Amino acid sequence: MASAPELTSRPRRLWTRFDGPGRLAGVDLARGLAVVGMLAAHLLDTEDFVAGDPSSWLDIVNGRSSILFAVLAGVSISLVTGGTRPVEGYRRTRASARLAMRGALLWVIGILLVMTGVPVYVILPAYALLFVLSLPFLGMRPRALFLTAGALALVMPWIQPVLDAAPIWSGRGGDELAAALGWHYPFPVWIAFLLAGMGLGRLDLRLLPEQALIVLSGSALTLAGYGLALATAPLVAGNAYLSTVLTAEDHSAGLGEVIGSGGFAIAVIGLCLLLCRTPLRWVAVPLRAVGSMPLTAYVVQLLVWAVVALAVLGDTSDLWGIRALELFGPLTLGLIVGCTAWVLTVGRGPLEALVDAIVRLVVGRDAAAPSER
Repeated sequence: MASAPELTSRPRRLWTRFDGPGRLAGVDLARGLAVVGMLAAHLLDTEDFVAGDPSSWLDIVNGRSSILFAVLAGVSISLVTGGTRPVEGYRRTRASARLAMRGALLWVIGILLVMTGVPVYVILPAYALLFVLSLPFLGMRPRALFLTAGALALVMPWIQPVLDAAPIWSGRGGDELAAALGWHYPFPVWIAFLLAGMGLGRLDLRLLPEQALIVLSGSALTLAGYGLALATAPLVAGNAYLSTVLTAEDHSAGLGEVIGSGGFAIAVIGLCLLLCRTPLRWVAVPLRAVGSMPLTAYVVQLLVWAVVALAVLGDTSDLWGIRALELFGPLTLGLIVGCTAWVLTVGRGPLEALVDAIVRLVVGRDAAAPSER
């Protein structure tokens, strides 16, 4: 039997890992919002956003939640590869191998989720490819990362419609290939979100001026992107190509969406970092718990969806049927309560721990210290 000091030290260690100085509470909060936002986008039938109609504001979760998830992936990659001081030499080689292995495991998990038949565009295959695509950029400093992200954000939306029109997608096996590549989140465009997040992760995110600058910069990009789409809408009407490129519609990969929703994601991250400097840090503990195990939370929500749909509807692909069951509330509450209890009693998310254990077994330990994760 463990002694009394050992019994009291375990909860303390778990809390320190979750809320200690080595962890960015604001990043966990942003991840939690991204996970819950994607769940809402999947399970709720939202109206198109109208600024003057508060009942339509929930539409903000569509598209933006997944982009927030991608930007946060970039933040995480930078944090585990040195933070403000990118790893070099052998440590960079080891970090690259670990990221590639992690990407491979995420791809496998993503394909297994696709095979459940749940009618959502599973983000994990795209997420996995982005992990691998990050490798050439690990040594870059914030300025270079932001400039590269900006260049890709301005150029790739003009090329993406051509890639989308390629015959390969409409040919035999096209749907399967699209699912395997996560093409609903096309990596030629989405790499811009990842690199922007990596740029954020190379900043000292604990500093107040940096946090404020992130909010201001993200807000400016949000206004620029959505403003561009509004201003050009009358000019491009009737032109299919320009309408596709200059739109801010969610999941369009249009220029307005890439700049506007990318900026929105950046602003949300900065705002979460600022909020976690206040007592709201404690109010947000349940959402932060979800954000501390985003892979587990994302996978669990889709598995529960598949099981409930199969048991009640007899068909995992019935989107409107599952929405009619009003699963969002119970599933969200269950995730929040379950993740909070797990963090306080067990620690790291089960899938996060499993992936890390496999990567550690195959490649070795992280190049960065555990406190940087």
